[in-house]
Amino acid sequence: MPRTESTFRRWAGWALLVCLGLNLRPILSSVSPLLNEIRGATGMSFQSSAWLTSLPVICMGLVALLGVRIEARLGERRGVSLGLLLVLLACLVRLFFGQATALLASALLGGAGVALIQALVPALIKRQFQQRVALAMGVYSASLMGGGGIAALLSPQVASHFAHWQVGLGIWVLPAMVALLLWACLPLGAGRRNGSPAPMAGLWSNRRAWLLALYFGLVNCGYMSMVAWLPAYYLQLGWSATQSGSLLAFMTIFQVTAALLMPALAQRSSDRRPLLGISLAAQAVGFLGLVLWPLQSPHLWVALIGFGLGACFALSLILTLDHRRDPREAGQLAAFVQGVGFLLNAVSPWLSGWLRQVTGSFASAWWVLIVGVLAMLLLTRIFSPASYQARVAIGTVAPAT
Repeated sequence: MPRTESTFRRWAGWALLVCLGLNLRPILSSVSPLLNEIRGATGMSFQSSAWLTSLPVICMGLVALLGVRIEARLGERRGVSLGLLLVLLACLVRLFFGQATALLASALLGGAGVALIQALVPALIKRQFQQRVALAMGVYSASLMGGGGIAALLSPQVASHFAHWQVGLGIWVLPAMVALLLWACLPLGAGRRNGSPAPMAGLWSNRRAWLLALYFGLVNCGYMSMVAWLPAYYLQLGWSATQSGSLLAFMTIFQVTAALLMPALAQRSSDRRPLLGISLAAQAVGFLGLVLWPLQSPHLWVALIGFGLGACFALSLILTLDHRRDPREAGQLAAFVQGVGFLLNAVSPWLSGWLRQVTGSFASAWWVLIVGVLAMLLLTRIFSPASYQARVAIGTVAPAT
């Protein structure tokens, strides 16, 4: 029994990790390929429709900052269940209500659900996959990004088949139902913890925690802008909704590849900086190509951006988890970093939409992303393993050096 049960739990853990990840991005990426239809039906401007991407990300940030208290009050079992239920309800709202206010409400609802799951998964990974944290984080990140790409590809096709954009948004209720059933049936995730949660107050005054949060937020900003505006950018250049959505799905192929490959390479060394440097350089070249030669080699630029973003998401979370040995403390730090980081991410699609509204083009938004990526490339040198490994054993985040 012990061996059979152990094998089952191991494979169930990997399967659930994939299933959870697949449900965390359709709430964002299904919107952009259908933006023309949504704006036509609701009267939303570019700036106001940007809130359909920004609001979920704001929720991700705020809920992540409450992650420790959520874990203490609900536990992983009930917390993830509630998150999946909220995602399911958000998809139902989009399926049956097509007004602008309902869409914004669904963005809040779905964002809160996604945020709950994201706040609880890092500690689960640290505990469930103790010897393979980097690989597990890569699988989780790849699944998360894969779900976003699949939604960008299929949403316009489903909407076209049923001749209604709401079906393209609401179809994602189905994978949410599957994930909820699997999570309820499989014995994974910790229950509610007894006693009061360990305080997170120390992280608010910790320089290294803030640097990690700033870094996580800015190296991943491009993803939110791509999800919100890449299809819209190519719609403006004359592409169809299906073509522009497929470009976002194409980007996801390289995100998934990088999210699996780079963490696997990261297992060979404790220094994350070389791989992060390669990933940020790929982003910078890709965004530059979008500005200067958008129609000459669009798939090349999108591939570079996707590779860089996929690697940066996984590697920046691995870097964060490196700073704490205890799974619960690592989960606290990851929750803080994701909380602040996602709040920074939320500005990106809104700012890009505002720049598009003001200038009539997305080129200025891509320039802002290039500057941010280059700044983070310079900041990468700070994260030397020597600056934190000596203190990991006692559970203290080292000051920045």
